[in-house]
Amino acid sequence: MTGHTDDVKISVVVPCYRSRATLPELVRRLHESLPAIADAFEIILVVDGSPDDTYAVARGLERDNPATMRTVLLRRNYGQHNALLAGIMRAKHPITVTMDDDLQHRPEEVGTLVAALDDPLVDLAYGVAAEEEHGFTRSFASRIVKAGLAASGVPNAKDVSAFRAFRTDLREGFEHVADPFASLDVLLSWTTNSVRRVTVQMDERETGRSNYSLRGLARHAMNMVTGYGTAPLKLVTWMGLLTSVLGFALLVSVLVRYWVGAVEVAGFTTLASMLAILSGALMLSIGILGEYIGRLHFRSMQKPTFLVKEDSHRSSTWGEVKPVELHPARADVGPDEVAEALEERYRRQS
Repeated sequence: MTGHTDDVKISVVVPCYRSRATLPELVRRLHESLPAIADAFEIILVVDGSPDDTYAVARGLERDNPATMRTVLLRRNYGQHNALLAGIMRAKHPITVTMDDDLQHRPEEVGTLVAALDDPLVDLAYGVAAEEEHGFTRSFASRIVKAGLAASGVPNAKDVSAFRAFRTDLREGFEHVADPFASLDVLLSWTTNSVRRVTVQMDERETGRSNYSLRGLARHAMNMVTGYGTAPLKLVTWMGLLTSVLGFALLVSVLVRYWVGAVEVAGFTTLASMLAILSGALMLSIGILGEYIGRLHFRSMQKPTFLVKEDSHRSSTWGEVKPVELHPARADVGPDEVAEALEERYRRQS
């Protein structure tokens, strides 16, 4: 999509965490590129409980562009996918684009991504880098996450990325989800198989460092596998079958050797090996089952996927029960005052 197209309306959702330095440039480039490809657009910045003054920066950008921007502040850090859901549930246009806040995803490539949805049979497009933009460790962690997505039943998991464009009405398939371990890609896989890979140019991160460590990505992969798939449980079943067959084979071997007079009593080595194999399999099985029980426990507590502290367009929120009208302790408390307070706190801490 290289030129302006009538009737194309886009909501861009950006989860923000420690991104005070990159947001002004990101918003500027989005405002330069989006008018050329869309008849109307909005930019939704979801600040995921960032400890710095990211929300103050985002709020200032919204004041400069009130017609096209919306800022949302979550009450604490819920995680990238939870923040994305908070923004997606507020999107008002037929096409939603998600992208990172660190300028690795080029705003100028949004048109290339959205163009895939010109095909009426495509519901979801993932932007895949023409060249790997991460180092070895980060790339390895990304592969772990994609393996977790594959184990969770996500088709084309190898092409999944945080740079997405999809038809907004897909959210109807997961608007009921209340899960602290939410994975947007798994939820989207529930709604459509019409997915396309789009090759785009991406940049290296210029400021700061990724908020996802190798450990964090591995934990995210485990949450997806145990939260949305049964592959580990099937692994336990096959492992139990394998150890049972191995144990029976060893028993037959010991009995045959005893009957032919090769040994009078089974050797210590055989017994120790059997105990080690069975104990290891048992402990692994208990651990996997414990992960599933833990997920059930957390979900039974009905922990929220996200909770919004401030929303500059709260009255137009989609898909939420209308809140009870509360009388604030101070009538002047609002998004701007919260932004100023966060900015002052960050200034003192710096």
